[in-house]
Amino acid sequence: MGLCEHYQHQRRGLSFELFPPKTPEAMSTLEATVRRLAKFAPDYFTCTYGAGGSSQAATLDVVRMLRRVAETPVATHLTCVGSTVEDLQAYLDRALEAGARYIVALRGDPPKGTDEFQQVAGGLRYANELVSLIRASYGNRFGIAVAGYPEVHQEATSADADLLNLKRKVDAGADVVITQLFYDNDDFYRFRDACEAIGITVPIIPGLLPVTNFKQIERIAKLCKASIPSDFAARMNLSDASDWQFKVGVEHARLQTVDLIAHGVPGLHYYVLNQSNAAEVLLDGLELEGVTA
Repeated sequence: MGLCEHYQHQRRGLSFELFPPKTPEAMSTLEATVRRLAKFAPDYFTCTYGAGGSSQAATLDVVRMLRRVAETPVATHLTCVGSTVEDLQAYLDRALEAGARYIVALRGDPPKGTDEFQQVAGGLRYANELVSLIRASYGNRFGIAVAGYPEVHQEATSADADLLNLKRKVDAGADVVITQLFYDNDDFYRFRDACEAIGITVPIIPGLLPVTNFKQIERIAKLCKASIPSDFAARMNLSDASDWQFKVGVEHARLQTVDLIAHGVPGLHYYVLNQSNAAEVLLDGLELEGVTA
């Protein structure tokens, strides 16, 4: 099934994002997590890799595990960081052999200790160039997702410039846009409207990260310039107790989900941090196939 098809014909697509574990024990734990998430019949899983491709081999191990355990299509992330065109094509060949059918094509963050992206000799500078490379080299053998930023990419000079960059990625051949995390749905709706106004017609998929540890999410949100609603922050800060943090954070993610479904999003993407508890609770009993929850 093509990537776009998960979001067509009145179907609301569902996907979960994982990252490669560092030990065999963590891989076993991740496999158990995947088995629990599989009961929600996700359309596909995605898996990241470390900065500069430091965990590419482990990512492909996760791809193989997902194909075996979940029996769903799998997407692997791919960035331009530290890679020549030949490196990128070699990884794509390995990903195809491992069973990956979709690519999340990203420019990638600057390596740790640097403030800006550095293009390597023989490499690529922009994500739209990566999308073009995949299409030119592999045609439609890979579905391609790209990133969108409801609150504007942290390096963009303006919201308009950010949207134009996104359109270049879509025009280069991307099938869908998966957004950065956000905690105020109005930010997503404004972004979706702006995408439509500029002529971006592919599915725009909201990406959600349920909060189970507020201090951790504050750090993540600060890095990607995602705002946290003051009323939500106030409730989270009423107690540092883990059960309270989980309860309030998951309630907020569930409310976001219900509202997004009611507003006709074509799909939902969850950053689960290799854990299933929050996703299991917030998705329990929701009707993902219909128009409303």
